[in-house]
Amino acid sequence: MLHKTRGIVFHVTDYSESSVVAKIYTELFGLQSYLVNSVRKKNPKIKPVTFQPLALIDLVVYHKERMGLQRLAEVKINPPLKKIPFDIRKSSIVLFMNEVLYKSVKEEESNRSLFGFIYNSVQLLDMQDDTCSDFHLVFLVQLAKYLGFYPRENFSASASVFNLQDGFFQEKVPDHPHFISHPLSEYFYLLLKSSLNFTDDLKIPYQYKRQLIEKLLEYFQLHVSGFGNIKSHKVLEEVWS
Repeated sequence: MLHKTRGIVFHVTDYSESSVVAKIYTELFGLQSYLVNSVRKKNPKIKPVTFQPLALIDLVVYHKERMGLQRLAEVKINPPLKKIPFDIRKSSIVLFMNEVLYKSVKEEESNRSLFGFIYNSVQLLDMQDDTCSDFHLVFLVQLAKYLGFYPRENFSASASVFNLQDGFFQEKVPDHPHFISHPLSEYFYLLLKSSLNFTDDLKIPYQYKRQLIEKLLEYFQLHVSGFGNIKSHKVLEEVWS
Protein backbone atom coordinates (compact mmCIF):
# COMPACT_ATOMS: atom_id res chain seq x y z
CA MET A 1 0.00 0.00 0.00
CA LEU A 2 1.18 3.52 -0.80
CA HIS A 3 1.42 6.14 1.94
CA LYS A 4 2.12 9.88 1.85
CA THR A 5 4.29 11.23 4.64
CA ARG A 6 6.69 14.04 5.43
CA GLY A 7 10.29 13.13 6.14
CA ILE A 8 13.64 14.45 7.35
CA VAL A 9 16.85 13.05 5.88
CA PHE A 10 19.23 11.65 8.52
CA HIS A 11 21.86 9.67 6.62
CA VAL A 12 22.76 8.27 3.21
CA THR A 13 25.07 5.35 2.37
CA ASP A 14 26.07 3.83 -0.96
CA TYR A 15 24.26 0.59 -1.76
CA SER A 16 25.52 -0.26 -5.23
CA GLU A 17 27.20 1.50 -8.13
CA SER A 18 24.07 3.55 -8.83
CA SER A 19 21.88 3.22 -5.71
CA VAL A 20 21.90 4.48 -2.13
CA VAL A 21 20.12 3.69 1.12
CA ALA A 22 18.61 6.78 2.74
CA LYS A 23 17.73 6.74 6.44
CA ILE A 24 14.77 9.08 6.74
CA TYR A 25 12.85 10.06 9.85
CA THR A 26 9.22 9.99 8.75
CA GLU A 27 6.14 11.48 10.34
CA LEU A 28 4.11 8.26 9.92
CA PHE A 29 6.64 5.48 10.51
CA GLY A 30 9.54 6.91 12.49
CA LEU A 31 13.05 6.10 11.28
CA GLN A 32 13.06 4.00 8.10
CA SER A 33 15.65 2.91 5.53
CA TYR A 34 14.73 3.43 1.87
CA LEU A 35 16.44 1.97 -1.17
CA VAL A 36 16.81 4.68 -3.81
CA ASN A 37 17.70 3.25 -7.21
CA SER A 38 19.67 4.96 -10.00
CA VAL A 39 20.27 8.13 -7.97
CA ARG A 40 23.98 8.08 -8.86
CA LYS A 41 23.49 7.77 -12.61
CA LYS A 42 23.61 10.68 -15.06
CA ASN A 43 20.42 12.73 -15.10
CA PRO A 44 18.68 10.70 -12.38
CA LYS A 45 14.96 10.99 -11.76
CA ILE A 46 15.72 11.66 -8.08
CA LYS A 47 18.68 14.00 -7.68
CA PRO A 48 21.30 13.37 -4.95
CA VAL A 49 20.75 16.89 -3.56
CA THR A 50 17.36 15.66 -2.36
CA PHE A 51 19.14 13.77 0.41
CA GLN A 52 21.26 16.52 1.96
CA PRO A 53 21.51 16.39 5.80
CA LEU A 54 18.17 17.30 7.43
CA ALA A 55 16.52 18.05 4.08
CA LEU A 56 12.75 18.36 4.53
CA ILE A 57 10.95 16.17 2.02
CA ASP A 58 7.55 14.88 0.96
CA LEU A 59 7.41 11.14 0.33
CA VAL A 60 5.16 8.57 -1.25
CA VAL A 61 6.33 5.20 0.07
CA TYR A 62 5.56 1.52 0.10
CA HIS A 63 5.57 0.37 3.72
CA LYS A 64 5.76 -3.16 5.11
CA GLU A 65 6.11 -3.83 8.83
CA ARG A 66 9.38 -5.43 9.96
CA MET A 67 10.90 -4.89 6.52
CA GLY A 68 14.60 -3.99 6.57
CA LEU A 69 14.59 -1.89 3.39
CA GLN A 70 11.51 0.05 2.34
CA ARG A 71 10.80 1.40 -1.15
CA LEU A 72 10.19 4.94 -2.37
CA ALA A 73 7.62 5.73 -5.03
CA GLU A 74 8.04 9.51 -5.05
CA VAL A 75 10.14 12.08 -3.20
CA LYS A 76 10.53 15.84 -3.46
CA ILE A 77 12.10 18.58 -1.36
CA ASN A 78 9.38 20.56 0.40
CA PRO A 79 10.03 23.20 1.52
CA PRO A 80 13.45 23.89 -0.03
CA LEU A 81 15.98 25.32 2.41
CA LYS A 82 16.91 28.81 1.25
CA LYS A 83 19.66 29.95 3.63
CA ILE A 84 21.22 26.89 5.26
CA PRO A 85 23.04 25.62 2.12
CA PHE A 86 24.69 29.02 1.58
CA ASP A 87 25.49 30.05 5.16
CA ILE A 88 28.48 28.29 6.74
CA ARG A 89 27.26 29.03 10.25
CA LYS A 90 23.83 27.60 9.62
CA SER A 91 25.20 24.60 7.73
CA SER A 92 27.66 23.84 10.55
CA ILE A 93 24.75 23.83 13.03
CA VAL A 94 22.79 21.50 10.74
CA LEU A 95 25.70 19.05 10.51
CA PHE A 96 25.90 18.99 14.30
CA MET A 97 22.13 18.57 14.74
CA ASN A 98 22.15 15.83 12.12
CA GLU A 99 24.92 13.85 13.81
CA VAL A 100 23.21 14.07 17.20
CA LEU A 101 19.84 13.02 15.76
CA TYR A 102 21.32 10.12 13.80
CA LYS A 103 22.91 8.77 16.98
CA SER A 104 19.95 9.33 19.30
CA VAL A 105 16.70 8.79 17.36
CA LYS A 106 16.22 5.09 16.59
CA GLU A 107 12.49 4.36 16.90
CA GLU A 108 10.80 2.76 13.89
CA GLU A 109 7.40 4.08 14.92
CA SER A 110 5.56 7.36 14.67
CA ASN A 111 6.34 10.12 17.17
CA ARG A 112 4.61 13.18 15.77
CA SER A 113 5.69 15.53 18.57
CA LEU A 114 9.38 14.67 18.09
CA PHE A 115 9.02 14.87 14.32
CA GLY A 116 7.34 18.27 14.57
CA PHE A 117 10.05 19.58 16.88
CA ILE A 118 12.87 18.57 14.52
CA TYR A 119 11.01 19.74 11.41
CA ASN A 120 10.16 23.13 12.92
CA SER A 121 13.69 23.59 14.30
CA VAL A 122 15.22 23.14 10.82
CA GLN A 123 12.72 25.57 9.34
CA LEU A 124 13.36 28.14 12.07
CA LEU A 125 17.12 27.93 11.59
CA ASP A 126 16.68 28.40 7.86
CA MET A 127 14.40 31.43 8.24
CA GLN A 128 16.43 33.35 10.83
CA ASP A 129 18.24 36.40 9.47
CA ASP A 130 20.66 36.52 12.39
CA THR A 131 21.43 33.02 13.57
CA CYS A 132 21.57 32.72 17.35
CA SER A 133 24.98 31.47 18.45
CA ASP A 134 23.27 29.38 21.15
CA PHE A 135 20.91 27.62 18.72
CA HIS A 136 22.68 24.24 18.98
CA LEU A 137 22.71 24.37 22.78
CA VAL A 138 18.98 25.16 22.93
CA PHE A 139 18.30 22.39 20.41
CA LEU A 140 20.12 19.79 22.53
CA VAL A 141 18.27 20.75 25.70
CA GLN A 142 14.89 20.65 23.96
CA LEU A 143 15.72 17.36 22.25
CA ALA A 144 16.42 15.82 25.66
CA LYS A 145 12.86 16.72 26.65
CA TYR A 146 11.39 14.87 23.65
CA LEU A 147 13.66 11.87 24.27
CA GLY A 148 12.54 11.63 27.89
CA PHE A 149 15.51 12.79 29.98
CA TYR A 150 15.05 16.55 30.38
CA PRO A 151 17.01 17.87 33.39
CA ARG A 152 15.19 18.93 36.54
CA GLU A 153 15.26 22.72 36.94
CA ASN A 154 16.02 22.73 40.67
CA PHE A 155 19.16 24.87 40.78
CA SER A 156 19.68 26.97 43.94
CA ALA A 157 22.49 28.37 46.06
CA SER A 158 22.42 25.15 48.11
CA ALA A 159 22.00 22.84 45.10
CA SER A 160 24.51 24.09 42.54
CA VAL A 161 26.08 20.83 41.32
CA PHE A 162 24.31 19.20 38.39
CA ASN A 163 24.41 15.41 38.46
CA LEU A 164 24.60 14.35 34.80
CA GLN A 165 23.87 10.74 35.67
CA ASP A 166 20.68 11.42 37.64
CA GLY A 167 19.56 14.60 35.86
CA PHE A 168 19.15 17.06 38.74
CA PHE A 169 21.02 19.66 40.80
CA GLN A 170 22.31 18.68 44.23
CA GLU A 171 24.35 20.08 47.10
CA LYS A 172 27.47 17.92 47.00
CA VAL A 173 29.70 16.52 44.28
CA PRO A 174 28.48 12.96 43.49
CA ASP A 175 30.69 9.88 43.90
CA HIS A 176 31.18 9.62 40.13
CA PRO A 177 32.83 11.93 37.56
CA HIS A 178 29.67 12.89 35.66
CA PHE A 179 28.68 16.31 37.02
CA ILE A 180 28.75 20.06 36.36
CA SER A 181 30.04 22.28 39.14
CA HIS A 182 29.66 26.00 39.77
CA PRO A 183 29.98 28.43 37.93
CA LEU A 184 29.31 26.32 34.80
CA SER A 185 26.24 24.78 36.44
CA GLU A 186 24.66 28.23 36.78
CA TYR A 187 25.10 28.87 33.06
CA PHE A 188 23.60 25.44 32.44
CA TYR A 189 20.58 26.42 34.53
CA LEU A 190 20.31 29.68 32.57
CA LEU A 191 20.24 27.60 29.39
CA LEU A 192 17.47 25.40 30.79
CA LYS A 193 15.37 28.40 31.81
CA SER A 194 15.76 30.03 28.40
CA SER A 195 15.61 26.94 26.23
CA LEU A 196 12.18 27.59 24.72
CA ASN A 197 13.58 30.53 22.78
CA PHE A 198 15.87 29.89 19.82
CA THR A 199 16.47 33.59 19.22
CA ASP A 200 17.85 34.99 22.50
CA ASP A 201 21.58 35.41 22.96
CA LEU A 202 22.12 34.07 26.48
CA LYS A 203 25.36 36.06 26.94
CA ILE A 204 27.25 32.95 28.00
CA PRO A 205 31.02 33.53 27.72
CA TYR A 206 32.58 31.55 24.89
CA GLN A 207 34.82 29.52 27.22
CA TYR A 208 31.72 28.28 29.05
CA LYS A 209 29.84 27.55 25.85
CA ARG A 210 32.60 25.14 24.84
CA GLN A 211 32.39 23.42 28.20
CA LEU A 212 28.59 23.30 28.08
CA ILE A 213 28.50 21.54 24.73
CA GLU A 214 30.96 18.92 26.03
CA LYS A 215 28.85 18.37 29.15
CA LEU A 216 25.60 18.19 27.18
CA LEU A 217 27.10 15.59 24.87
CA GLU A 218 28.26 13.66 27.94
CA TYR A 219 24.68 13.87 29.23
CA PHE A 220 23.42 12.33 25.99
CA GLN A 221 26.07 9.60 26.17
CA LEU A 222 24.82 8.68 29.62
CA HIS A 223 21.15 8.58 28.65
CA VAL A 224 21.11 7.35 25.03
CA SER A 225 22.26 3.77 24.49
CA GLY A 226 25.02 3.52 21.88
CA PHE A 227 25.29 7.30 21.44
CA GLY A 228 29.09 7.23 21.19
CA ASN A 229 31.25 10.21 20.30
CA ILE A 230 30.25 13.31 18.35
CA LYS A 231 32.82 14.99 16.08
CA SER A 232 30.94 17.76 14.28
CA HIS A 233 30.84 20.09 17.30
CA LYS A 234 34.56 20.74 16.80
CA VAL A 235 33.80 22.15 13.35
CA LEU A 236 30.98 24.15 14.88
CA GLU A 237 33.32 25.65 17.45
CA GLU A 238 35.82 26.66 14.78
CA VAL A 239 33.16 28.34 12.64
CA TRP A 240 31.68 30.29 15.57
CA SER A 241 34.96 31.24 17.25
